[in-house]
Amino acid sequence: MGAIVLFDGDCHFCNKSVQFIIKRDPTAIFSFASLDGRIGERLRKEYELPSSSDSFILIENGRLYDESTAGLRVAKRLKGLWKILYIGIVIPKPIRDAVYRVIANNRTKLFGKKGACPIPTPEMRKRMLDEESPD
Repeated sequence: MGAIVLFDGDCHFCNKSVQFIIKRDPTAIFSFASLDGRIGERLRKEYELPSSSDSFILIENGRLYDESTAGLRVAKRLKGLWKILYIGIVIPKPIRDAVYRVIANNRTKLFGKKGACPIPTPEMRKRMLDEESPD
């Protein structure tokens, strides 16, 4: 399996980010799972992520990356000029993550909560590892 992106399934911005990645990842490097889904819950336990964590997470080659590092590592593998963003990795992680947290903590204010689920395309459906809640 390639890289897995864990995301907040209730966040409109996060869902749009998944769609953005899929459109720029024609070789299907990334698969996706909601943090609250079965696979997301299993991976949280495996990587000892607190259940309160709603960060953007990347699991790649058995390693977990979060916050700004996850975002930059994803950008590095997308087609197009998005790769250039990876240069931001030279900025010290505490500074990058502080900027990330400002956006993350205000994402529902800025972008809203997901109202209705968009009907996933067949391509999106293939890339989602799970869609069900563990309840």
